[in-house]
Amino acid sequence: MDFVFVHGTTQSPASWRPVADLLRGRGHRTVAVDLPTDRPELRATDYAAIARAQAGDALAPVLVGHSGAGLLMPAIARAVAASHLVWVAAVVPGPVSLADELSVDTGEMFNPEWRALTEPPTADPVVAAYFLFHDCDLAGVRAGLRTLRLFHPVATYREVHEVPQLPSTYVLPREDRTLRPSWMRRAARERLGVEAIEVEGGHCPQTSRPATLAAILGAAWPGRA
Repeated sequence: MDFVFVHGTTQSPASWRPVADLLRGRGHRTVAVDLPTDRPELRATDYAAIARAQAGDALAPVLVGHSGAGLLMPAIARAVAASHLVWVAAVVPGPVSLADELSVDTGEMFNPEWRALTEPPTADPVVAAYFLFHDCDLAGVRAGLRTLRLFHPVATYREVHEVPQLPSTYVLPREDRTLRPSWMRRAARERLGVEAIEVEGGHCPQTSRPATLAAILGAAWPGRA
């Protein structure tokens, strides 16, 4: 099976390497797309075209997106002809834009401490470790900090993203300090029509629990054994 990974707003594509290595060891093919971080004016369809070009000959891939990449998942799914979507602690688009949704109540989606930040979490390794890698051992924290990169696709925050009618899996870390687990649980049920798969740990299971995430991904396609 082919897997296409989309990084979120705080980590580079390198964050997927531990999971991708495990999947390739089981005979799967993987691509981690690298979206431009210096063009905030790009729209979701622009990012999707970039992802399509980087996906190469991936055939009906499982599309995996983390965190803020959830806003790009619908457009990228259409561009790469995805067969299955996996949302990893990801924002699931609703019937209005993210900007409009947050204008009503940011507390519904995000944890209070995360909302209180005045600078990007990628600017301070202590802040990044607290929010993103608090469930990692020391080696994991160091590895996670090496993947830090700010990605701010601001134009997409004002777009409405229609989720395609594709099978979905939602991976929900119970100790997430960014998105509220209660919001993720409800979004998976109401917006995707699935019950979230809940795992231990924080916002970046690809860093703290790659084996757990790889096992979930390996079960997220029709041809599994």
